[in-house]
Amino acid sequence: MVSRVRVWLNRTYAENVFFMDQLRRNPSDRAVEIHATHGDPDSPVLAAADTAELEPEGLSPAGYVEYALAQCARRGIDVFVPRLHQSAVVAHRAEFEAAGTAVLAPPPEAVAVFHDKVIAYEAVQAIGVPVPPWYRVRSDGELIAAVEELEAGGHKACFKPASGAGGVGFRVITRSPFSLSQLDGFPSPYVPLDLVLEALRQAEEPVDWLVMPRLEQPEVSVDCLTGPDNRVRMAVGRTKNGRRRGFTLHEQWLDPARRLAEAFGLHYLSNIQFRMFGDRPVLMDVNTRPAGGLHQLSLCGINAPWAAVQLALGEDPGEVVPPFLGQDYAVVSGPRPLRPVTLPQQRAEAAEPLPAPVDSVGTAPQAPQAPQAPQAPVEALPL
Repeated sequence: MVSRVRVWLNRTYAENVFFMDQLRRNPSDRAVEIHATHGDPDSPVLAAADTAELEPEGLSPAGYVEYALAQCARRGIDVFVPRLHQSAVVAHRAEFEAAGTAVLAPPPEAVAVFHDKVIAYEAVQAIGVPVPPWYRVRSDGELIAAVEELEAGGHKACFKPASGAGGVGFRVITRSPFSLSQLDGFPSPYVPLDLVLEALRQAEEPVDWLVMPRLEQPEVSVDCLTGPDNRVRMAVGRTKNGRRRGFTLHEQWLDPARRLAEAFGLHYLSNIQFRMFGDRPVLMDVNTRPAGGLHQLSLCGINAPWAAVQLALGEDPGEVVPPFLGQDYAVVSGPRPLRPVTLPQQRAEAAEPLPAPVDSVGTAPQAPQAPQAPQAPVEALPL
């Protein structure tokens, strides 16, 4: 009898409830149990897991590694998919392997290269993959110089943190003065240059930004699966153009992604993002983790999470090629169940009933929504 596989996802994105769903619906019909930890008790990944715990706050990277090793030993984890403190975890891969846990993440050298976007762009240029013009900015004078040079070339300047993920901190610079037009409608990524300069001059700590031209659509995210032998098993592009989403196998996107995955050892799941600069694709970003939208490859008949787990367990899935490309689609939000709220202990005379929980559209549900697939009972969170 084939034993079940125990997988742990730590403090991951809410979209990875779909990653978990795919692991359970794997084509090998293998039993999978999922452990999840998070800092937010209302994260839907905790409700979707078979067992769940709140993570301790305030741990240093070294302290987190100790916590993670203890989790793996206590929970019998076969495959650990780290997002939080990924760099520290992969640096201790041998200790996890000694505990019987495979770490589904690239080696520390690859994680370090792509943690800092400036280091990444320099390294990528060295192997011949095109990148956009970029400037590292730490002061108001450097920002003005970078913006003026980009604008002289006919480009709109934008900036983002030199290290970061998920588009956090991305802004587009405009010369238009702040006015009511920027308070109309939904919040915009556009910020007036004079306000940015004033904020920089008043800041108590220096910034570390990457300033570059605003790149054009389409955006193509290539999901790659690469083995520890540096051989790419899967490369499929997901296209984004406004609301429309789709898939591509065009080599103008896949070839540079494969070159990056192989050259830098982006083992297991990575996501390599491109946009257009003029008439050619250029690298925008590299994520050394599974993308939040990875599950969308299921529209092409691919279960990428399971193929990655197989690879981590030493069971090579072979070449993962989509049997077809799914039709274009749009992404919409939907409800997911949450764990019941556990009240902290209170004095009897102070305890009062809470109002009914409110769901995402502002109505009080009469009963919690059941998961779509049967799941094992989830242990109580240690609140």
